Formats: sequence, C-alpha cells, structure tokens
Amino acid sequence: MRYKSLKQCIDDLERNGYLVRIEREVDPHLEMAEIHRRVFQAQGPAIYYANVKNSPFPAVSNLFGTLERSRFLFRATLKWVQRLIEAKADPIAFLRAPWRAMGIANIAFHTLPKKVRSGAALKHKTTIDQLPQIQCWPDDGGPYVLLPQVYTEDPEKPGIMSSNLGMYRLQLAGNAYRQNKEIGLHYQIRRDIGIHHANALKRGEPLRVSIFIGGPPAHTFSAVMPLPEGLSEVIFAGGLAGRRFRYARKGSHVISTDADFVITGAVHPGETKPEGPFGDHLGYYSLTHDFPLLHVDRVWHRKDAVYPFTVVGRPPQEDTAFGLLIHEIAGPMVPVEIPGLKSINAVDAAGVHPLLIAMGSERYVPYRERQPQEILTLANALLGFGACSLAKYLFICANEDNPHLDTHHIADYFVHVLERVDWRRDLHFQTRTTIDTLDYSGTGFNEGSKVVIAAAGDKRRDLSCEIPPDLTLPAGFKNPAIALPGIAAIEGPAFGDGEGEDVNRLAATLAGQSLDGLPLILVVDDSAFSTRTLDNFLWVTFTRSNPSHDIYGVDSFVEHKHWGCNGSLIIDARHKPHHAPPLVEDPKMTRRVDALGAMGGPLHGII
Repeated sequence: MRYKSLKQCIDDLERNGYLVRIEREVDPHLEMAEIHRRVFQAQGPAIYYANVKNSPFPAVSNLFGTLERSRFLFRATLKWVQRLIEAKADPIAFLRAPWRAMGIANIAFHTLPKKVRSGAALKHKTTIDQLPQIQCWPDDGGPYVLLPQVYTEDPEKPGIMSSNLGMYRLQLAGNAYRQNKEIGLHYQIRRDIGIHHANALKRGEPLRVSIFIGGPPAHTFSAVMPLPEGLSEVIFAGGLAGRRFRYARKGSHVISTDADFVITGAVHPGETKPEGPFGDHLGYYSLTHDFPLLHVDRVWHRKDAVYPFTVVGRPPQEDTAFGLLIHEIAGPMVPVEIPGLKSINAVDAAGVHPLLIAMGSERYVPYRERQPQEILTLANALLGFGACSLAKYLFICANEDNPHLDTHHIADYFVHVLERVDWRRDLHFQTRTTIDTLDYSGTGFNEGSKVVIAAAGDKRRDLSCEIPPDLTLPAGFKNPAIALPGIAAIEGPAFGDGEGEDVNRLAATLAGQSLDGLPLILVVDDSAFSTRTLDNFLWVTFTRSNPSHDIYGVDSFVEHKHWGCNGSLIIDARHKPHHAPPLVEDPKMTRRVDALGAMGGPLHGII
C-alpha cells in the first residue's frame, strides 16, 4: 500500500493488527515515553494515544519499532527501491538480467518532487504550546520533537533538488526560550544542515527552516537515510513512498503539503541559546550547550493531524529498526563507495558512532604472510566517509581470513579479531580529533580521539573462557569476570585524579602472568553488569572510554612515535567525572505504566 498520509498508515496498521489504541488520557510528561519504551522492549505494536493531556492532537509512536513492521510499511515499494540501489551498485549485472529492472522506472519517476499550489497541511494553524509537549527523561530540559523532518536549502544553491531533509531534535520549551516564539535547533557535527547554515552566515542572512512532522512514513524515514551530499532526501522520499513528494512555497519557506504539522521559521546570524539537557541515544544525557535558535513564524496542520514521536535512550530503541532497514537498502553501495570494503556495522548497542566494525580485502602483497596493509588504507577511507568519520573505535579485519564472517555477528567478530591481533603492531591512533557531539568521553565538546585496530593473518592464540585461577591483582581491583572469549572485565577503584596511575599499577602487576588467552582486559565499575550480556559489554566499553586517554597495555612501549604493548591491551571503561550522567527511568512512571499492562488495561498481554 502506498500511503498518502500518516492517518492512512495508522488505519492500515490497525486493520492488520500492528497497532494498539490507548483511549484514556495520557501525560506527555514522562508517561507517554515510558509507555513507548515498555511496548518497544516487548517488541509490541505501534501505539495510538487518542487523548493527550493539554493537547487537542492525538499522537502515535513505535511505528518503526520492529524490522518486520518497517518492511510492512514499505511493502509496496521496498523491493524496487532496493533494486534501484543494486542497479547503481552493479549496473552490468542488471544489463545481463534486464527483467530484474522491471518496476524500477516507475519508482524512479516518483523520485521527482511535485510542486503544488496548496494541500492538507496548509488548512489550519496552531501554536507550539498546543502540540503534545512530550518529555522523555526526568532531567530533560523540556519537551522535544523527536521525529522531525528539518528542511533547509543551501543559500548559495537554492532549490528543492539540492535541499537537505534531516532529523535533528527540536526543544519546544524550557530554558530561556520564549513560548511559541522560539525553539531550539540542535544539530550534531558533520550534518548537511551545517553547510547550509555556514553559507547563510557567510552571506550575513537568516537560514530559512521548515520543519515537517508526520506525513507518509517514507518521509520520516528519508530524514535519517544517509545519502551522498548534494542528493536531496525528498528524492528518496518520493521513491520509497511510491508517490511524488508534494510541496508548496509560502513566501521563502517550503511546505510539505502531506505533512501533519509544519513549523516555519528562521535562524538569525549569531543567535544561540542554551539547549538541553536531553536523554540521548548513547544512553546518557547530552548536557546543556548553546545551539542555534529558531524564530517561529507559523505552525500549520492538517484537519486530521496526528503527532508522531519516538523515544531515544540506551540502545536498542526504535531507531535501531531504522539502522537495520538502512542496512538492507544501502548495503550494496558499500563496496561501490569504497572499493575493497566488504561490510561495515556501526554497532547500535555501543551507541552507533563509538564503535565501527568492518571487513575488507587484504591483497597488497599476496605472496608473503598476510598482515594489515590494504585494510589500513580502507580504514583511512572509512574515517573520511560520511558519518563513519565519527567512529571512535574502528576494528577492521581481512575478509580473506574468513570470508563467511559477518560484521553483524558481533561476538564471533571479536573472537576472530582477538585471535589474530598483534598489539605490538596493529594499533593506530588519531589524537586530538573530532568525535560525536553526543559523546562525552573525550576531552571537550566534539573533541576526542580515535583508534584503528586492524587484524589480518593466521590465528595467533587460543582465547580463554575462564579467569586464570592464579590471577594476581593489585589492591583496589577485584571480581574479574569473562565478557567474551578472550575478554576479561575487572572492577577497579572509583576513578580519581591519578591520570591512570591505578591502571598502570594493574598493568605492572599483570606483567609476567600467563594471560595470552586474555588479550583484552577492561577496567569497569561493575564487572557483573559489564559481562552479563553482550550489549552491556559493548555499551560500557565503548561509551566510557577515549582511546588516547583510556587505552593502556601490559609491557607497553613507544617506538618511533608508534605505541604498542607486548601483553594484554587494557581499556579503562570506568565512569569518569567529566562523563554525562546515565539515563534512569522515573520509578513512579514505571509503576503507572505497570497498571496499563494489568488485566483489563489497554496494554494487557503486550507488556
């Protein structure tokens, strides 16, 4: 089915058993987010909130909560969009099998945006305070829009064909924002909107911004789709929707006429206000910082408007399904964009940008023993490739060592790398560089370090699944436990001001002990929690460490500016004073939502 509106999508989901309705009044302050989290965790249906406190508009969430449901939403077009991507990735294969291209021309036609005079989104007006004021976490700075499509054009190259449609959070109230007049526009480093903003500043003129909320689900998904710079997301949106993206112009603003809500405004040169805190997708609060200020002109809405939202927090969350669907659609393009690269996985459980794992070809000197050479070239290409440039830890291994290895089978991938890695040779650091805006493990805002760990060649060691019975630890270190084969987590003392002196004591104590089967050792606050699940290991290790500051080694050395170690690598993954606080649910809201799952409640049998 090809949806013309969000309401049409909601009705279709309900007919097919993919949606639950909550008729009783729900509170947008924490309660709706808690409902969403609990239903998502149970892999439950989309949720329709018919009666939102202090708002005339109903809301919906968890539309994309499972990969199965995301495929269902795009069942009429997904196959053809995938074939369009495959044809671009390997046009020769499609010339040899032209029947596979049947249907692509129709999808290609729908990629062309269609200008109209008016539409449903322009029928009514409202104000910011009438929108559902959804606050997801107790310490958030206020309510946010969390599924927006933020539309901008480059002032130096205006026009919809080179526009940007991105998903950047918007703070609707709180802090020093003037109610209904100003909202906060948060965008992270390396976003296309930043190019448009920079060009507007260079010209000394306001950046015109249109914010679309709702509309066909393809429009929402397109706002998170990683497309090459200069290729507008509205083009992809039309193809995935199977219906051309319809837009009108009102003065200097573009209006998506199929949207449920449209906010128009402008960012004036030199104006910022504090935005945040905000519970973000790394599982911590991003703190208060100055971000651009959007002066609101108008808020439009359609007659049957429904307000869609999501909730972010420690992965997995609903945006996990976005990532899985992006991988299904865009996967064939990876080897085209970077020849020799076989596969990548920005690991969701680690917060996406903190950990990237990859496989690539190693063919540089095929007549000698294999070692990292070509995969180092690929690693450098990856760190200059789109959002992959934000990776903090990049693990890459040679495809030839195990062509059947899958970067999405994370435990197997770590075993493969740790069996082969040589810590004397295979660590490659970038210090004082950029990291994700939301990552507070570094040295400052957007500032931190990166490390490439490249492994190729024959197996070097057998990995241990047990802690050695004669393991000796220095004072303050205790409770060693196995996270994965070859990986031990050890509880350390609370992080202090010693600049790693306690971890150096640990490294000195471990020197000379038989630990070849444990090439990776973590220092953590709670070893039981850190090793309980694979997701816990990934989250703790890669969100709580900055490579240049928190990587140590047993018998470490510096040789001609290259750092390595002869024994086990140690990562200090303790929570540190400069880190952001982790997200914790409000227990009162948890109990309130428990009642919705009781016998007779709207969520009975779901949560």
